[in-house]
Amino acid sequence: MDKFTTLEGVAAPLKMINVDTDMVIPKQYLKTIKRTGLGKGLFAEKRYRDDGSENPDFVLNKPAYRKSKILVAGDNFGCGSSREHAPWALMDFGIKCVISTSFGDIFYNNCFKNGVLPIKVSPEDLEKLFDDAERGANATLTVDLEKQEIRGPDGGMVKFDIDPHRKKCLLEGLDDIGLTMVMEDKIDNFEQKTKAARPWA
Repeated sequence: MDKFTTLEGVAAPLKMINVDTDMVIPKQYLKTIKRTGLGKGLFAEKRYRDDGSENPDFVLNKPAYRKSKILVAGDNFGCGSSREHAPWALMDFGIKCVISTSFGDIFYNNCFKNGVLPIKVSPEDLEKLFDDAERGANATLTVDLEKQEIRGPDGGMVKFDIDPHRKKCLLEGLDDIGLTMVMEDKIDNFEQKTKAARPWA
């Protein structure tokens, strides 16, 4: 997993509440267990028309937001069914941070395990960030994980809270496997002692 330190980029405004994981990545894209290639399916039912052509009204199809790295979204983002493909699809598209007032619990946890930073802010701060995001490609946000700050294009700043352990894991690029491998020497030492003490096992 890549380290997440500071992210600067265009933020796309998605002014919708209760965006569930099926909207993030529809069920027909769940046949793969690969983390790559899912970006094309991100918000597919909103991004594409029935004939497969792009819906020009959807935010990520607008020229200013095609390379967004941050998503500013309405309340309760990522609710619904458990599917790790949702953060995979966001990451594959290029979105590494989602900002909202609240998240579905499973989606929130899955983000941290896959290098996506979900940030919870107050409704007042979310409105400020929507205002910034709606300016398009001329206005970028900077997310500083170490300082726990979101800085706007005009010098405005929003602070956010994050669990210290999750923050450390993102800063160091450690997923669950990475956390285990940090303890590799201790694991090897334990196994050697066990083998010596119980050679029959």
